[in-house]
Amino acid sequence: MFVLIVGAGRVGSAVAKTALAAGHQVSVLDEDTLSHERLDAGQAASWEEAGGQFTVGTALEIDALVQAGIERAEVFIASTDGDNTNLIIAQIAQRRFGVEKVIVRVMDPARASWYGEQGLHTISPTKHAIEMFEHALAPEPA
Repeated sequence: MFVLIVGAGRVGSAVAKTALAAGHQVSVLDEDTLSHERLDAGQAASWEEAGGQFTVGTALEIDALVQAGIERAEVFIASTDGDNTNLIIAQIAQRRFGVEKVIVRVMDPARASWYGEQGLHTISPTKHAIEMFEHALAPEPA
């Protein structure tokens, strides 16, 4: 399976490494050339030597998405640090390029719910953190 991940921060790079280790073809797009270091960190071989692809570019630019392989992506993951960017590029992947599975990180739980209802697979770390804190604060059963 070909997976395109936009955003090579802590989340994107960890998911990319896991997907590559699982035998998937993985391409990562990030505008920061230094983010490539996260993909190499702790690995026996470089990202490219292990079979990964890395593209420097802005995900809001169609040319960068095409260079990173969006036209053959079966899974698209938007994991930048910006909700607006993630939501826009996720919709581009879904609607313009017809990517079958689009997963998008959305920090705002309300927006994550709304976009989830529109057909995007949303993950909201904020919502998960709230649930975990609420669970931790709940009284212990007697």
